[in-house]
Amino acid sequence: MSKQTAAKAPNFIVVMTDDQGAWARGRTMPELITPVLDELGETGLELTRFFCTSPVCSPARASLVTGRMPSAHGVHDWLRSENSGVSTRGVHYLQDFATTPELLHEAGYTCAHSGKWHLGDARTPAPGFSHWYSHRDGGGSYFGAPVIADGKEQSEDGYITHAITKNAAAMLTELAQAEEPFYLQVHYTAPHSPWTDGNHPQEYVDLYKDSEFPSIPRPPAHDWFNWDHGDLAAAMRNPQENLAGFCAALTAVDRGVGSLLNILDDAGIRDDTYVIFTSDNGFSCGHHGIWGKGNGTTPLNVWDNSILVPFIINRPGTIVPRLDDTMTSAASLHATLLELAGAPAPLDPLIAGESMAPRFLNDVADADASAKDASRKDAIVIFDEYGGTRMIRTKSHKLVVRYGGAVCELYDLLADPQESRNEIDNPAFATRRQELQEQLTDWFAAHSEPRFDAFDRPVTGLGQTSPVWVPMADSQRYVEPGIPATPGA
Repeated sequence: MSKQTAAKAPNFIVVMTDDQGAWARGRTMPELITPVLDELGETGLELTRFFCTSPVCSPARASLVTGRMPSAHGVHDWLRSENSGVSTRGVHYLQDFATTPELLHEAGYTCAHSGKWHLGDARTPAPGFSHWYSHRDGGGSYFGAPVIADGKEQSEDGYITHAITKNAAAMLTELAQAEEPFYLQVHYTAPHSPWTDGNHPQEYVDLYKDSEFPSIPRPPAHDWFNWDHGDLAAAMRNPQENLAGFCAALTAVDRGVGSLLNILDDAGIRDDTYVIFTSDNGFSCGHHGIWGKGNGTTPLNVWDNSILVPFIINRPGTIVPRLDDTMTSAASLHATLLELAGAPAPLDPLIAGESMAPRFLNDVADADASAKDASRKDAIVIFDEYGGTRMIRTKSHKLVVRYGGAVCELYDLLADPQESRNEIDNPAFATRRQELQEQLTDWFAAHSEPRFDAFDRPVTGLGQTSPVWVPMADSQRYVEPGIPATPGA
């Protein structure tokens, strides 16, 4: 029996991984051992074409909680440790925006965070949160990670995935006993690199010791692959060992999610809670001839493997289990959670995604609703950006433009779903290219704000050090090419 009354708003648990492509699911990768997530997908609604707004972590995460594109919130690359107060004052990138947890808090929710934040200074809870355990920076070694716990910075000697689960479980146990509805986000650093050198418990790695990972392609390295990226270059040279670590990291996450679901069951509130599973950005483990995401290449890329992420929403008795292949922008999650919670959303003319709640709550047996949904699919357009790289994607074509006109791309996705043939100079596509270019330009003009825009700024993929709206030379704001860094921490 449900503990909650019908009048009480639903609870939310949002589990997010770091660098997990949509292909890295047990349903599509038989080698991967994630029984809890597999069942969560089988008994929930899974979006198979869910696109992040930027192929790197921090800007994609900012879009999830604001509903805006990077050029409307100002986070354009992964945030280097300078932003967390390590060597300078901490920066709060989203302080001027009404984020999902802030609005839920105003609507009566208790909000909690365990894991990766990576949207600025993590030494104090972000607005809206009353429970806070955070990775200080956003990535790095899985042992000895710098974390903020009980308001203090310390080193987490244990395995960070286990620590995130442990803290989330403690929060959830407390939240489950309260009268107020809750929003708990559990943001793992897994399966981000590093994948070898003892970064994952042997019990997880041993599960994959005999696997040759036949589902993972191993084409030659793409001409754009950046061999200067240490962990990624090592993985290209030794894919099997690194795939074992990548999968081990996800198996550890899977066990963590299982423990959280058990707490919901024991508290009798599973049916009152939306459980959502997703990732910040996509990733390739050899796909397209690279290891990495948007900054794994020069120039930066927005291939589907870099922007397609898993998405599952599960609530027994409310969500009808099914696969949904409708193209969907991750910018829609903000509006969706607010609608599902019944929380008021302020009018925002720069919002880039619309609520998915009607789709989630619609019974597919409703023929009229299903027909209406099918009629909309062909008209859906997805947009993406990474600094001076912008993309428009329809069901049939993808156009990528870069500032100054350098290295543009056009793909016929129906004939070439792997994006292997660039048709940008093919006269047969000239009209289509022009149509997409005009649509892309018009859309970003309506969904960006000049002081947050970075299309003409030197975003390199090696990290952002300060907000774009702070007066300073661009050379001080972004890391210039040639400065060593592990991309996308």
